[in-house]
Amino acid sequence: MQLAERVVWITGASDGIGAALAKELAGRGATLVLTARRREKLEAVAAACGDATVHVLPADLLEVDAHELAAQAEALAGPIDVLVANAGQSQRGTAIDTDMSVVRRLMELNFFVVVALAQAVLPGMVARGRGRIVVTTSLAGHIGTPLRSTYSASKFALEGFFESTRAELHGTGVGVTIVAPGYIDTEISKHAMSPDGSSHGKVGKGNVEGLSAEKCAVVMRKAIERDRDHVFVGGKEVWAIYMKRLSPALVRRFLPGAAPPDEA
Repeated sequence: MQLAERVVWITGASDGIGAALAKELAGRGATLVLTARRREKLEAVAAACGDATVHVLPADLLEVDAHELAAQAEALAGPIDVLVANAGQSQRGTAIDTDMSVVRRLMELNFFVVVALAQAVLPGMVARGRGRIVVTTSLAGHIGTPLRSTYSASKFALEGFFESTRAELHGTGVGVTIVAPGYIDTEISKHAMSPDGSSHGKVGKGNVEGLSAEKCAVVMRKAIERDRDHVFVGGKEVWAIYMKRLSPALVRRFLPGAAPPDEA
């Protein structure tokens, strides 16, 4: 897909991967709609997008109707050609200690909201015979690691849902790109939910040493342009995916030491 003059709606666009992707796609001539909770941060991202056409659409995705929000996005920029469902939240806490309210909130934001947004824009894409849904999942959607049980579950759910959706869209001109990042240098761990729902408040060592958000955005941009079905993004941790395919037992053996609490 050529991105010039295409309308791309990015959620979770105020920082991290979403902000980096906005700047990357702006450089390709895309028209952008940026959504996150904080208007001031979105406006800062928009200002960094140069001469591109950028619309800011602040929203708390847990508090709005997806179809109404999609209608607002299209009123600003026109029909959505690409939805990048990137908003989400991580977790740091054991399964046994995590309150059910935290489990439900993580599943609502990371899975149900994404499904609702896709359902809101897909009918129009299918009617026009073109479009793409881009979903940010995680390596944790392929390998469950300590302290991330619900986060991992939500990403596994996204992988399954959108693999099925892609198959259903065959022949319509609409595609699905699943992007599964590993360690990326963002503040996702800082904003992760603790067992009681509070913020974890620490930036994990793996994230600090991880791939930059800008490099991740380049990989994502290329995946969209090349109509890729699935792409893994990260460093040496990506090899765990292939190791699991070859020897699931070996990966399970090393998982207990994969995320010690002081590096989580």
